[in-house]
Amino acid sequence: MTDELLALKNLGKTSAQWLHAIGIHNASDLRRAGAVQAYCAVRNRGFRASKVLLYAIEGALRDVHWSELSCERKQTLNRQVAALLPSGRF
Repeated sequence: MTDELLALKNLGKTSAQWLHAIGIHNASDLRRAGAVQAYCAVRNRGFRASKVLLYAIEGALRDVHWSELSCERKQTLNRQVAALLPSGRF
């Protein structure tokens, strides 16, 4: 069985496992959730994901390497996550 998430840019085995654990099993699931919601769900599940996962998911959705995201885009993502995660969790 192939894992569709592994075919996306930036996502490796651990990232895919974390996404599966929160109910995201393919690119369509990931698009529906979006980077911020998916990242927050991973963190709320107790996984110790860094901000790079947030950027990696966003990059996967945009089909670009996460390091190619603009500083402005990363800042926007960070603000959205900070508004959703309990204080001190980000």
